[in-house]
Amino acid sequence: MKGALFLLVYLSGGLWIIRCLLPRQRVLPRLWLGLSLGMFLLMWLPALVAFLRPFDATAQWLSFIGLFALCLAAFLLRSKSPLVKSSQEDRKDLRLLLLFALPLSLLGAFLQYTHVLRPVEGALHVGQSTYGDLPLHLAIATSLEGKTLPADYSILPGTLLGYPFLADSLATSFLTLGFSLRDAMVIPACLLMALVLWGYWLLARRACASRGAACLAFLFLFLNGGLGFLYAFDMAGVSLGSSGQNQLQQGQWLERLANIFQGWYQTPANHAEFSTYNLRWSNLVADLLVPQRTFLAGWAVLLPCLYLIVDGMKSQARDLRPWAVTGLLAGGLPLVHTHSFLALALCSAAWFVHSLTRKKPVLPWLVYGGTALLLSLPQLLFFTFRQSGQEGFLRFHFNWVNNLSGFGLQDGLLWFYLKNIGLPLLLLIFSLFEKNPWHKRLLLGALFIWIPAELVLFQPNSYDNNKLLYVAWALAAIPAADYAVLSYQRLKAVPARPLMAVLAAFMMFTSGLLALVREAVSDYPMFSREDIALADFVKENTAPDSRFVTGFQHINPISSLTGREIIVGPDLWLHFHGFDTGERQAALRAFYQSPRANGDVPVRYGADYILLGHEERRLGGSEATLDPLYEVVYEADGYTLYRVPEA
Repeated sequence: MKGALFLLVYLSGGLWIIRCLLPRQRVLPRLWLGLSLGMFLLMWLPALVAFLRPFDATAQWLSFIGLFALCLAAFLLRSKSPLVKSSQEDRKDLRLLLLFALPLSLLGAFLQYTHVLRPVEGALHVGQSTYGDLPLHLAIATSLEGKTLPADYSILPGTLLGYPFLADSLATSFLTLGFSLRDAMVIPACLLMALVLWGYWLLARRACASRGAACLAFLFLFLNGGLGFLYAFDMAGVSLGSSGQNQLQQGQWLERLANIFQGWYQTPANHAEFSTYNLRWSNLVADLLVPQRTFLAGWAVLLPCLYLIVDGMKSQARDLRPWAVTGLLAGGLPLVHTHSFLALALCSAAWFVHSLTRKKPVLPWLVYGGTALLLSLPQLLFFTFRQSGQEGFLRFHFNWVNNLSGFGLQDGLLWFYLKNIGLPLLLLIFSLFEKNPWHKRLLLGALFIWIPAELVLFQPNSYDNNKLLYVAWALAAIPAADYAVLSYQRLKAVPARPLMAVLAAFMMFTSGLLALVREAVSDYPMFSREDIALADFVKENTAPDSRFVTGFQHINPISSLTGREIIVGPDLWLHFHGFDTGERQAALRAFYQSPRANGDVPVRYGADYILLGHEERRLGGSEATLDPLYEVVYEADGYTLYRVPEA
């Protein structure tokens, strides 16, 4: 109840601020902008309090002081323009918005429900896309409770948490107010996903030439997947592969579909055999919005910024309030999602240069850019640049994942993008031949994102550059959709036009739909009932600041379910965050194999407890070597927990 009230107050605050500052916005965008601002403030204000005192329930209520101050400031600085009322145009937009965004919002909520710690016979299950990264987000969310910011990585103590953590601290806020871990993760994510889906439709409606084009741009972005399904159905009467080798073409006829729906990353939108089919244009909903919480939260802030900028460029209004609101949102992006901040900065630079060369007013850009720079600079200096200063960040690398390890292109540049993006890419290329200044302006922003993403890796994992490329595609999909609608109108005299449209839709959306169906049916156990029992004991019987010697597997009930620190986590995350874990991992291996000879390891790393479970036994640990040295405080279901004597 407290958490629901807390959420309601923040959403109401966001709606009030937008009502005061942006009354000339139409009803639907105004409501969406208000809710988005409310969620943005809900991520930021409690975290700001936590820089001064522990991140607990009191910090959440104290954050209302900042919220009320912003509401008061918005009232004092309110626009004198009359509030725009609902119109027939708004009702038409609402019908289409519900038709397109509501089904995907419900699907997103369903995927959050099934993919985030779903209880099944005492265990906790997840989906395919959340199997990899969810334990990291759980570890951050649970470890921040009661901490004062800035905090360390709970899976690498002594190292500043420079990773954008506000999407996870959002869940921490609800944990401190009594939500279960599952609810604290699922409920905000469902709301953020709805805001992203509804927001992009409204952005496309503002930027596209027609409602139909806005709907098509929406589908281009969220049902993306390219032409990979053709591989799955090519020579379907012959089995051309086996498990792990040409697996997309394993089996005959309906067996091919069974492989897609049941195999591990066998969808034609994002296939596990990278060097075989080179299918890497992951479906945005299945592979990014659902599992990657920072990406989801980042887009919930990014899209309002893009909308307000597009609205400002199209309307040429002199009111600076929308630009100041954009600067506030953009300035808070680095610790929400750094890639979204970078993408926004790149396209904004392009549009600012365009305004300069066309001698258009630059004061709005200066208000927006100055506000964003002032707010973002401390985050960049104290968090982002420290993180990106690690080895493997910022290096030249041409053509993203089509150039594995820099050994040369696997596919021709155009063919790589054509088969991954599909027919919408051709529509985009054809749209360039139309004399449409607005399209060219949008595409200039997309180009300023795409070129750096093609030439530079901004993190050790080359795949993560897609977080930039998808922002560029979100902009580029608008001219592509406009051109598709224009082409359909030009074919009015062709009797086969409806059939052509159906076939084109089949080619454009089949891969994306297959990816969504696969994700909807995926189901994997993550934490067993034994893991949960261990975690419950640890939460009830150890201090919150306790540190544990454990294995460094990615599914770890200690770090993910209890928030306690462990000596070192898996390279699955830490390597791609730029950290070298070799020394700590070697020390833990040596300790488990010979705890008597390496008894200094727990003391050296400040550990309070030692865990012996399935993963630790794989490292060489055993009761025979640990029992004589340490006191047993818990033993059940294959787990033994030892206490490290005080030094």
